[in-house]
Amino acid sequence: MTDRVYYGGQAVIEGVMMRGRKNMVTAVRRPSGGVAVAARPLASIYTGRLRRVPLVRGVIVLIEALVLGIQSLFYSANIALEEEEQELSGGLMWLIMVAALGFAVAVFFLVPLFLTRLLHLSSPILFNLVDGLIRMVMFVAYLKLVSLIPDIRRTFAYHGAEHKTVNAYEAGVPLEVESVRNYSTAHVRCGTSFLFAVLIIAVFVFALVGLPALWMMVLSRIVLVPVIAALGYEVTYFGARHVRNVLVRAMLAPGLLLQTLTTREPDDSQIEVAVTALKRVVETEEGQTVAAPVPVTVDPPATGGP
Repeated sequence: MTDRVYYGGQAVIEGVMMRGRKNMVTAVRRPSGGVAVAARPLASIYTGRLRRVPLVRGVIVLIEALVLGIQSLFYSANIALEEEEQELSGGLMWLIMVAALGFAVAVFFLVPLFLTRLLHLSSPILFNLVDGLIRMVMFVAYLKLVSLIPDIRRTFAYHGAEHKTVNAYEAGVPLEVESVRNYSTAHVRCGTSFLFAVLIIAVFVFALVGLPALWMMVLSRIVLVPVIAALGYEVTYFGARHVRNVLVRAMLAPGLLLQTLTTREPDDSQIEVAVTALKRVVETEEGQTVAAPVPVTVDPPATGGP
């Protein structure tokens, strides 16, 4: 089973991105009803030896999720606006990635720190437990709030379509809308579960830091993010490969429960987009080459309505 390819991806605007071992495909529903499909090979940093080194691969996965995610989001936005010829510059992409990471660190790591300090707790263990609890509450509240936005809810439905399609593929059933429809919107390798693992592991990592001066605590919340991400990925990686174990299932349960906030039941047209993306990337991984990241358009009539 070491050669098995584990496919996965993310939801984008009116579409789904799927990645394999060496390629990624983004499928987006056009306003006209067809499906635009862009396939491209992955850069060597995402496919080389470092991608398989424990702990190091967690940091690479974090960078990968940010970079590939932003690329796919901009592509899908252009398609949704019928402006395919717009290109995202490398400088702008890195700026957005850094801003997104900075926002996440500030809101979910620094704000809980400052709120917890207002309680004047002297015990490092109690301080970090409260800090972690505030962080978790803020994260769940954030997900609940953004889920109220109609466009986000629709993207969450594409997230559900992505999970259903991967679940169906891993179950060995035909990649057809009728077959995929019956599968779960939850998946053990979901990024939501990864983020939950990060939030829990952060409590233990920051507890080791103790209660030093404020500037030291702030610095630790920033520089230890890659360490926490690396550990979080290893926990998720281990859990996904031992999912039949009762203890592992219990460990994964909170992350799967949290996915109820980031997924919605998709309609058939959304499932069709996810199936299109996964079919294309599977075909590419099986030997077909993608010479360049040039969008290819497939225009069948939509099955069902948005």
